[in-house]
Amino acid sequence: MASTGNDQRRRAEAWLNDDTVLPEVVEQLCGTRDEVVRRQIYEPSKRLLPARATLIEIVEALRTVLFPGYFGTSEIGATSMPFYVGSTLDRVMRLLREQILRGLCSACEQERPDCSVCDQRTNDAARTFLERLPEVRRLLATDVIATYEGDPAATGHVEAIICYPGILALTNHRLAHELYKLGIPLLPRIITEHAHGICGIDIHPGAQIGEKLFIDHGTGVVIGETTVIGHSVRIYQGVTLGAKSFPLDDQGRPIKGIARHPLVEDEVIIYGGATILGRVTIGRGSVIGGNVWLTNSVPPGSKVTQARARHDRYADGGGI
Repeated sequence: MASTGNDQRRRAEAWLNDDTVLPEVVEQLCGTRDEVVRRQIYEPSKRLLPARATLIEIVEALRTVLFPGYFGTSEIGATSMPFYVGSTLDRVMRLLREQILRGLCSACEQERPDCSVCDQRTNDAARTFLERLPEVRRLLATDVIATYEGDPAATGHVEAIICYPGILALTNHRLAHELYKLGIPLLPRIITEHAHGICGIDIHPGAQIGEKLFIDHGTGVVIGETTVIGHSVRIYQGVTLGAKSFPLDDQGRPIKGIARHPLVEDEVIIYGGATILGRVTIGRGSVIGGNVWLTNSVPPGSKVTQARARHDRYADGGGI
């Protein structure tokens, strides 16, 4: 064992002392022309890509504004709150304008772009996003209420806000959805994927979600881009609201932008592990049981469950 360790050490030292290896690897990596893994060389006239770390900073700052006293500093009183919220939003908007502009420029295909157009669009988008924050907070308040009312284990709104992954994922989603509606590239998906990485709840920023959504446990939940969810819906872990098929273009590539995910009406409950695929409608007040595979619409008030399991007894190898 000792000799093996010494051999490995000698090989490593020999590699480090070989001054031809590193330059060769650098040359190969820099010389690749594969546009999939290598972005076009930076030009002064082009902006950088959106910064993931900055977007996370923005979202976390907004979380302190949407839930003041719960996140960030807890020493906020009635007189200090306007200053705290105002100063936080001022910082957020300065950071967000830069990221919106980067997002717009990253999708610009003009050789000689008119940056004044993107500058104006950036300012308009940032202002509209800011104006939508009170509505985002209103929707999140309904989600918190639904979480507390829907889970007997929840001890109060404080626990729902601080501890429940569904609230974290919905906060990121509702913020990202506003940017998605404004047509800002990249930023919405970065924001929702950040929450996905933390809590395992994958909500595309394009999904339309009504008031009082309760996502219980949440791990493995997938909600596709064109999904529409009504009011007072309850979803458990492992639920997929996905697409059944992807229409292809002449080159065999999926056609973008087609409505292909479920419509879930008000007061629907979808239990753990259920998979609902395609542009189907789940009627109001329906209950979809655990592990159900559903590819067709169901009328309001439906109860869909798996076929009853059959229990047989065999002896001495019978039934094999």
